[in-house]
Amino acid sequence: MFSDLVRKNRTRRRFYQDVPVTEETLRELVDLARLSASGSNRQPLKYYLSWTPEKNALIFPHLRWAGYLTGWGGPAEGERPAAYILILHDTTISDDPGVDHGIAAQTIMLGATERGLGGCIIGSVKGAEVSRALGLPEHYRVLLALALGKPREEVVIEEVGPDGDIRYWRDEQGVHHVPKRRLDDIIVS
Repeated sequence: MFSDLVRKNRTRRRFYQDVPVTEETLRELVDLARLSASGSNRQPLKYYLSWTPEKNALIFPHLRWAGYLTGWGGPAEGERPAAYILILHDTTISDDPGVDHGIAAQTIMLGATERGLGGCIIGSVKGAEVSRALGLPEHYRVLLALALGKPREEVVIEEVGPDGDIRYWRDEQGVHHVPKRRLDDIIVS
């Protein structure tokens, strides 16, 4: 069921780095995004696929991980993503990608979850630096990085407490806790 897939699709930031994600799998995930909605059907997005340790190493230093986990600089060697999909805006097609990259990212993540993968949508990307590292043409603007791999962490959803704190956190066992607002608190009547 779709609702089960949505509940299972959690942000994952630690992976089994040595479990590969193939180019074919990445292409299948991008194909799902390709078929998704696009504002005015402009389709201004392009995708950079990375599945080798060498290319992944060029991307990793240009990402910022988990702002609420102070003191954590991201996954350690051995827990890093096995693959990335960079979502790019082709500025020769449009001046503004609208919300297309959000639609594409969520579609890819749902497809990844269906395949037993986990991932993290990263908006804190040093776009100019990663573009230089990969030799991307100037008309591509990096919008998001999708980190992908076999998940190495457990994520638990819980209700936001009475203090209203929405910051995610990890317990002593490394379980990642994500507070979510109650349904009645987000519906305006």
